[in-house]
Amino acid sequence: MATGENSGTWGNVTNLNLGTAIEEAIVGSADVTFSSADVTLTLTDTNSSQIARNLRLNLTGTVAATQSLIVPAIEKVYLINNGLTFAITVRNASGTGIAVPAGKTMWVYNTGANVVDAVTHLTSLTLGTPLATTQGGTGTNATTFCNLQSNVSGVLPNANTTAAASNGASTIVARDATGNFTANTITANLTGLAVNATNATRITNSGGWNITPSGTTLYFNYNGTNVASLTSTGDLTVIGDVTAYGSV
Repeated sequence: MATGENSGTWGNVTNLNLGTAIEEAIVGSADVTFSSADVTLTLTDTNSSQIARNLRLNLTGTVAATQSLIVPAIEKVYLINNGLTFAITVRNASGTGIAVPAGKTMWVYNTGANVVDAVTHLTSLTLGTPLATTQGGTGTNATTFCNLQSNVSGVLPNANTTAAASNGASTIVARDATGNFTANTITANLTGLAVNATNATRITNSGGWNITPSGTTLYFNYNGTNVASLTSTGDLTVIGDVTAYGSV
């Protein structure tokens, strides 16, 4: 108000200044409706209610692609709540702006020349729910999410996995049905395949045969029973008959 204006109504103007204009800028919230096009907000030098003056802008309506919310070129903080199905870029008429993802809320700052992030650093942060792995988190509140040396349970699929051994060679390690690694085992199909593994302690075939070294003796086991053994000196022991020159 200019000096001497609004004689007798000065209080009404003041109430509008404080109760409408300033209140909207500090705590006000207003809806901004989209209809598959950019939306431009304007601001006039009056104390009447205006969407562009509000602190929080709630984006509603429908869009078929990314659109822009063009705000007045003034210094101001906005809390943008994007309730649309596409990202909305908040910018000045000539600025590049900031894209607010669909379904997200962001603090942005209008410098008068461009709209930028209002917050770029936090000294600490506590989340109410675990951050999803798709967002770079672990998806869990556990202090130790996955220790591949001692606690791989239910994380990896039940299949063979190639892992680097301590000597640099590659070995194939087996996992049980719950995804846990089975210690000191190598699983392979012995039918028609050459098995060549360094430091293997047992070779297992799904047909029931197991060949297990123990000291200087190699044991041949079928369905849990040792049926033959071969020592390093060439001694062969079997629990059944030995047939020479027979048909195999």
